[in-house]
Order: sequence, then structure tokens, then C-alpha cells
Amino acid sequence: MTDFRVMPFGVRAIDGRLGAGGLRAGALHEASPRAASLVDDAAATLFLVGIAAREASVAGGLVLWASCRTDLYAPALEQAGLPSASVIYAQPRDDAALLAVVEDAVRDGTPCAIVAEASKVSMVATRRLQLAAAEADMPVLLLRRARSLNQEVFAEPSAAWTRWRIGAVPSERLAVAGVGRPRWSAECVRQRGGESFSLIVEGSDETGCLAVPAAPGRRAAEAVGTVRSAAA
Repeated sequence: MTDFRVMPFGVRAIDGRLGAGGLRAGALHEASPRAASLVDDAAATLFLVGIAAREASVAGGLVLWASCRTDLYAPALEQAGLPSASVIYAQPRDDAALLAVVEDAVRDGTPCAIVAEASKVSMVATRRLQLAAAEADMPVLLLRRARSLNQEVFAEPSAAWTRWRIGAVPSERLAVAGVGRPRWSAECVRQRGGESFSLIVEGSDETGCLAVPAAPGRRAAEAVGTVRSAAA
């Protein structure tokens, strides 16, 4: 039993490896792209979008999105469960102002969740965000980007409850021409009260939910069953 609210992923392979059976709701959670590429950046972003979307569907209310950049693609957010009507956008001038906006928003309590994009975040800043999130019982989801190609973001200390490294991997080949559901490598680099782990997941769907790919043997059996049913 825990003395705090938990946000489950709804995927046993993930929740079963998290110490609380899911993410602590009132906490700071960080994600970073596995590599400095557009596809990994998108994967890490949509990973956090899914978490925010699921929280919004449960708690109700709006999600604050704070970023100093102007490249947010709203249709992609909606495909991952977060429509534009559910998002408040804030564009501070720099990371310092962004962190101040996030902390003020947590303490104000207007949003039900916050997603923020930043590159320069100190240990003191993460501690303040973690304390504020815990007090407000509000998830603060921080997308950490490297300041240079050679920087390892998670080499810097943080008070975050969990830290995730997310990267894109090839999707399953479809039987017909088309684009399959995206797949990501999701590595929980650090979590309080649990061990690190990694696994392959299928990306956030229109409800913000992830999935674990079916084992090859199971897919083959399902395909055979489908063919037999069609033949009958």
C-alpha cells in the first residue's frame, strides 16, 4: 500500500516493475530522447503526452504545456490522446522563466497536469518542483533535452521520482501497405523504491495508452486463426 495517489500505465509489464504499481501522481517525472534525433525527440514527447492525457481523462481539467520553442505539433498531441482544447500553452523567454511558470502553475492548481520542455535544470529546481508537485498532488512531466550532442542528460542529478530514456524503434511490418503503430524503447533509468528496467512498447494511442507488442508466436497463431475463420 502507498500513501499517495498512483497513475498506472494500465500495462502489466510496466506497472509490475514500478515500485508503486504505476507512477506517483504528485511527483516530478522526467523523460529524455535516447539520441539527438527528431524521431527520438518525438517519441519522448509523446510518451509524456500519453501520461498527461490519461491524467486529464481521470482528473478532468486542462494540461499546461510550457516550452520556449515554437515547434509543437498539435495534431500529433491529439493522436496521442491530448486534443488542443485540453491544453494551455505557455512560451516563457528561457528555461529559468519556464521553471518559474511551472512552479507557479503547480501552486495555483489550475491545470491537472503540466508538461514542460527544458534543457538547463538544476538539482535545486527539480527539488522545488518535486516538493510542489507532491503538495499539490499534480504530475509535473519534464522533457529534458541535451544542451549539446555529447551531453548525457541523466548524468546530472535530479530529484525526479522517475527518469525515462525514450527512443524510436522499427514498427512491426504490416500485412498490407501502411504505417504501423509506432514502437519505442522505454528505459526507466531511475525510480524511487524500485529498480531500473527497459522494454519495447507500442506508442500512445488516441486515449494516451501504451501497449506491449504481442510475442511472435502469439501473432502467428492469431494470423492462422484469422485465415481459418475466413476460409470457413
